[in-house]
Amino acid sequence: MSKIKFLALLAGLGLCVGQYCVWFYAPVERTMGLVQKIFYLHLPMSWWALVSFGVVFAASLGYLIKRRPVFDDLAGAAAGLGVLFSGLSLISGMLWARAAWNVWWTWDPRLSTALIMWFVYAGYLALRSSPMGRERRAMVCAVLGVVAFADVPLVFLSARLWRSVHPAVLASRGGGLEPEMWHTVLVNLAAFGLLWLAMLLVRFSQVRAEAGIEALAARQGR
Repeated sequence: MSKIKFLALLAGLGLCVGQYCVWFYAPVERTMGLVQKIFYLHLPMSWWALVSFGVVFAASLGYLIKRRPVFDDLAGAAAGLGVLFSGLSLISGMLWARAAWNVWWTWDPRLSTALIMWFVYAGYLALRSSPMGRERRAMVCAVLGVVAFADVPLVFLSARLWRSVHPAVLASRGGGLEPEMWHTVLVNLAAFGLLWLAMLLVRFSQVRAEAGIEALAARQGR
């Protein structure tokens, strides 16, 4: 069994255990009821989105220093996952906000900075599809990948730097979470981490193959 298949199998099992914990192990929160269980999906997706953008930053920095295409490919693969996970995090957050605040969206510091982050990295992906030479595109994307990371710690710290009513802020401070709830959070964090790693390896191999095809086409076009 290949490494990716093994990770995917572990991720599938972990997600099943995570869902069992969500619905049968973790108690129902008194204030929000069942809708609070969105938290167990929302938080892992948010965390692994931030990890994805951290990988983009590290790989972009690596490309600027080493000029190796493998770093550019890794940055592109991680950026795609980051946009996917952060997009799903925003959607699940809107569902949670509708129940918690009676609105689909509010310009809370955490939500605002997260939305800006999503747009910045969506633009990064669009830039990777632009019709430029591979080396020039990789250089421009690497610079953007480093600069764009400035918003990532801002997303994490926004609720602490400014007054925020984001429910996850209270949860992160231990506000009313039972031990079973924290166990469920950790199980889902681990499960989504395995899923993220498996998806990253798959996407990385795809990006490498696309780069090889692009280089072959460029040589044949000369």
